[in-house]
Amino acid sequence: MTERNVSYGFLSSAPPTPCGLATFTAALGSTLTDLGAEVSLVQVLDTPEAPSASRLRVIGQLVASDPSSIERASAALNSCDVAVIQHEYGLYGGRDGDDVLKVIDGLYVPRIAILHTVLTKPTSHQVEVLNAVIEGVDVVVVMTRGAAATLSRLYEVGSTAVEVIPHGARVNSSLYVRRGSARPKILTWGLIGPGKGIEWVIDAMVGLKDLRPRPVYVVAGRTHPKVLAHQGDGYRRSLIQRVATNGVGEMVQFDNSYRDLSSLSSLIESADVVVLPYDSKDQATSGVLVDAIAAGRPVVATEFPHANELLATGAGITVAHKDAAALARALRRVLSDSKVAADMAREARFLASGLSWRAVAVQFQATADRLLHYSEVHV
Repeated sequence: MTERNVSYGFLSSAPPTPCGLATFTAALGSTLTDLGAEVSLVQVLDTPEAPSASRLRVIGQLVASDPSSIERASAALNSCDVAVIQHEYGLYGGRDGDDVLKVIDGLYVPRIAILHTVLTKPTSHQVEVLNAVIEGVDVVVVMTRGAAATLSRLYEVGSTAVEVIPHGARVNSSLYVRRGSARPKILTWGLIGPGKGIEWVIDAMVGLKDLRPRPVYVVAGRTHPKVLAHQGDGYRRSLIQRVATNGVGEMVQFDNSYRDLSSLSSLIESADVVVLPYDSKDQATSGVLVDAIAAGRPVVATEFPHANELLATGAGITVAHKDAAALARALRRVLSDSKVAADMAREARFLASGLSWRAVAVQFQATADRLLHYSEVHV
């Protein structure tokens, strides 16, 4: 292809929408822009609203409540060299988000789909939707080898290329230093809702009461807006009640404040251990896990696929799901053995360099260049 800046059109949610997909798109798009690309955004919304305040140029909107926006979204993406489709079942309108298929049907430029969820126990309709997404694009990107294996085992990949490109992170891995006599900090952060497994860590804190100084478990994050809209704040209230029932009020703190990137980075770097107690056994990708590793923090996580893969070389410990006793044992090990914690942090810092947004963006550039070259050769 000729030497020029490639233009990307992302189909995704975007800031200020508080979700991992929006954060991912903003970070990857901004990094591609820094590398010389032209990046535009077709913003995915439930209802019409003002354009995103994102650094990315908004060229259209796909509104779940407005079927007429589908054709306009496809046309906007066709104005770019490459269309990048962020895929998550809950992102789009329709049953299992199948409205996205109508957008893909209207595309004629090269297409990349980034799969944020690859279910190991999908429903028949979820299989149909993802198979149609795969068939409708040129390249599918997953973020772990495990997700790629699941894709080939349970779905119809056909002739579509599958590439593994990791989830990116802002790498700022400060040296891990235990803070003397200060209370050790255990940290969970992100949008809060059922399935996060925070209740199991609260139960685990009962088994850590004998540690001196006593650790403090910080739960940082707001209730997920979709959870708040449909279920209210019952989950958070149940956690507060669980703290009281367990008698660990002085060992658990809830931080419901909004944090910008700098403030969040400082919070992560203040942690002695990050805990990801998710209930899901299907979680193929976790941005929180990547951010913890990028910050050089030891991790304790349940045995979801991304954790099993990323922590396999020693940056953390994985435990069974919904097992408070196992969480307590793992946390005790990290907090009581300074060598274990230091070794985990050292391995995390080693892994971090390959997880920077720049490293990830370069891989996406290479994928797009190959796709565009193939497209030009076969015109």
